[in-house]
Amino acid sequence: MTTSDALETLYSRGVELLNLHQPAAAVDVLRQGLVMDPGNADFHHVMGLALAALGQRAAALASYDAAIRIDPYMAVIYLNRGVTLHEMGRLTEALDNFTHSITLEPNNPIAHANKATILSEMRRPAEAVASLDRALQLKPTYPFLRGLRLLNKMVTCDWIGVDHDFAQLLQRAERGEQVTAPWVLVGLADKPALQRKIAEAWAESRPARDALGPVGTYPHHTRIKLGYYSADFYRHATTYLIAELFERHDRSKFEVIAFSFGAQTGDDMQQRLIAGCDRFIDVRMRSEPEIAALSRELEIDIAIDLKGLTQGHRLDIFAHRAAPIQVSYLGYPSTMGVPYMDYLVADDVVIPAVARDFYTERVVALPSSYQVNDRKRRISDRTFSRTELGLPETGFVFCSFNNNFKITPEMFDIWMRILLAVDGSVLWLIEDNGAAARNLRREADRRGVAGDRLVFAGRIAPDEHLSRHRLADLFLDTLPCNAHTTASDALWVGVPVLTCPGEGLAARVAASLVKAMDLPELIAPTLKDYEEIAVALALNPGRLRTLKEKMSRNRLTTPLFDTDLFARNIEAAYTQMMANLPKA
Repeated sequence: MTTSDALETLYSRGVELLNLHQPAAAVDVLRQGLVMDPGNADFHHVMGLALAALGQRAAALASYDAAIRIDPYMAVIYLNRGVTLHEMGRLTEALDNFTHSITLEPNNPIAHANKATILSEMRRPAEAVASLDRALQLKPTYPFLRGLRLLNKMVTCDWIGVDHDFAQLLQRAERGEQVTAPWVLVGLADKPALQRKIAEAWAESRPARDALGPVGTYPHHTRIKLGYYSADFYRHATTYLIAELFERHDRSKFEVIAFSFGAQTGDDMQQRLIAGCDRFIDVRMRSEPEIAALSRELEIDIAIDLKGLTQGHRLDIFAHRAAPIQVSYLGYPSTMGVPYMDYLVADDVVIPAVARDFYTERVVALPSSYQVNDRKRRISDRTFSRTELGLPETGFVFCSFNNNFKITPEMFDIWMRILLAVDGSVLWLIEDNGAAARNLRREADRRGVAGDRLVFAGRIAPDEHLSRHRLADLFLDTLPCNAHTTASDALWVGVPVLTCPGEGLAARVAASLVKAMDLPELIAPTLKDYEEIAVALALNPGRLRTLKEKMSRNRLTTPLFDTDLFARNIEAAYTQMMANLPKA
């Protein structure tokens, strides 16, 4: 066999092994080829793919770079290099690589789709839509892109054509087409049966991950070892909720270990979490199999995933089985649809017993609200004036500080009717982006409401954001995706949250929170009731004052902000999970 034939055989075998999801074997074969021909760009490129599949991302980048030095005009190398950089959280570099790949090969839909994903994560929604349109033009059946396109339009509140797009998306999803990722549907549609179907289909589309084999049970530990996994252990909504739980866990019964695969910011919340754990482990540079292996080495009994399928997730840690018991909690308000997530922590409001079939996990219902809260949340001493925040000197202030994508045309119709019924009132919203503000003002004008009755609040320090809540009179929740952390923010400060529960978990969170604060009068049975209650509270100052006085009494005497009670409740759930393990 000639050298050329031998190289071709080794290359073909390496690619074949990679396609068979045997990257370690592929690496061995490709190394033989590189010994024979170290200047072969194709071998270096496929070696990069194999190393990336093993989670060895730094080594993968080195292989891609070697290929580029040999042949700087291969568009696919920049594409795959961008994928690896994306996995490492290096978004700007990833975007540069996808853009360069498109320069070299303008008609590759994969490059346009990857560029769109990065732009979406970088909160550049209009650019993301343009890239998605190009990808779909090149390949109309490209998986999961139509949902991402609709989500990015919702981020800018660009509702032109969204009713048609949404109806088409649901029809295609019901037919089993791969038109949306599960996390997109959770924010856009209150359809828990379809959410489960989409999640399971998405899970089935992923390659199997079983490099470590089955995990056994460990010898009895004096303390149950809890592993909490997240990319958000810094100033982030998840950390604002869970920080005190880490501190309140009963250390005579539980050991708390945090696995952080997100930014190491060193900010005050990250420092607090580090102090609140028994161990805080930075695993950013480790692959998913390595993190799972480390978890086994530390004999983690229960692995708690705080990310779910949200941005920055590393689901494959759990696909490789980090622990005998794996739990989805807090970060993702729906089913993950995967067979290796054993439990989902909820309560009987967010997931009533009759709705449990919509979730592939075994549902654990806590006695009060499933959402943990932090009684130490600091509210700034700064006193804001209405004028400095752009609010009128007088008039009722409705607010909704949810992300802009949660505002649907139907909810906006209701809000505008409320404003028309309450003279001099305004609606105070978060400004995620300038396009959303412009579009919402235009939509208000179309509904007969002056655009300047919408007031937009920019992002500020969390403690100051809490303080400025005091100028709001009533928080208006959204459907199909409720306020979650934003609802508990308002309740902590003393702003009533009016909600209307839907069917799925994401649509019932606010109802869980206000019920746990013993405020059932803020749960509207229907959207018609929601509208009527909002107007009645605005026009009856005495009724609103009585409600706020009740909130003040209930704030620290009901379960919602009783972190000690919550800790005991979730610890009881963890203990029962351990008891349910098959005996060795």
